[in-house]
Amino acid sequence: METTTGALPMRLPLAAVLLLATGVACAQPYKGPIIDVHLHVGPAAPGAPNPATGEPTTAATDADRERLTLERMRRHGIVLGLVSGPDAYMASMRRAGGEAIRAGAFMDDGRTRLLPPDVLREAFASGELQVLGEIGAQYHGLDAGDAWLEPYLALAEEFDVPVGIHTGLGPPGTPYGCCPDFSIELGNPKLLEPMLKRHPKLRVWLMHAGWPYLQETKALMYVYPQLHADVSVINWIIPRQEFHDYLQALLTAGLGDRLMFGSDQMVWPEAITLAVEGVDSAPFLTAAQKRAIFHDNAARFLKLEPASGK
Repeated sequence: METTTGALPMRLPLAAVLLLATGVACAQPYKGPIIDVHLHVGPAAPGAPNPATGEPTTAATDADRERLTLERMRRHGIVLGLVSGPDAYMASMRRAGGEAIRAGAFMDDGRTRLLPPDVLREAFASGELQVLGEIGAQYHGLDAGDAWLEPYLALAEEFDVPVGIHTGLGPPGTPYGCCPDFSIELGNPKLLEPMLKRHPKLRVWLMHAGWPYLQETKALMYVYPQLHADVSVINWIIPRQEFHDYLQALLTAGLGDRLMFGSDQMVWPEAITLAVEGVDSAPFLTAAQKRAIFHDNAARFLKLEPASGK
C-alpha cells in the first residue's frame, strides 16, 4: 500500500497503515514463558461440552486429560503449573510433569474438607504439597475469612506456602447441582479482609480476580499490597469484551504488577489455549504488561529464580 508525502511516494507496512487508520496498535503475540497458577487434575468427563465453545472435551479418559493438559502446557510455553485436585491424580500429574508441576491442598465442590492439619504439615515439610489451594469455601457455604481456616493459614505462614482462595462466582446452576450451600455473597473478596489483617505476611491470591466484584477487588488489593490475583477462567468462560473491560479496569487502578495468569483448566485441556488467547488478545496490553501477567508477577509471588521461571 502506498501513500504520498508531497510528490514522493512512500511505502508503508500494512501494520503501520492500520495504525494510521484506526489509532490502535496491533499487539504482537506473546512468545515468552508462562506460569499457570490455576490448574486442576481429576477424572475425565467424556463428551462434556465446553461452556465457552459448546464443543465436547477432547479428553475421553483420565489418561487423556493428563496427557492433553501437559501437551497444551508445552505448546504454550507454560513452564510451571500449580495444580489441585484429588490426591491420586495430583501424584500422577507430578510424576508425569516433573518440575513443571506443583501440587496444592485442595478444597472445592469435590472435597468438603481440607486434609487434617497434621497431615498437611507433613506434606508441606516434605514438599509433596507446595500450595494451599484451591480453597473453594464458597461452594460449601463457608466464609474463608472466618476462624475455621486459621489452623491451615498458620501452617501456610510457617512454611511460607502461598494460599489461593476462590472468589467471585461459580458455574450457572451451582446451587441446584453439586453445591446447595453455595452463596454468591460468599464470593465477595471483601470478606477476606479479617484474614489479611491477621496474617500480614501471608502470600494470598484471589482466584478469578474477584469477578464481578470489581470495586471490592480494587479496594482490597489497594489497601493490602501483598495481595495478588489470578485472571483464571474469566479469561475464557465469560464474553471476551467483559473480561477485557475488567482486566483493563484493574490495570488502570495500578494493579498490573500483581495480576497473574491462570487457566482454571478443568476437564477441557483446550481451555488452556482459550485462556492464553483471552489475555494475549487484549489490545491495550503492552509487551511488558503481557510478560508481567503471563510470567513475571507469578515468578516474583512464588519466589522463583527469575531467569529460569522454575
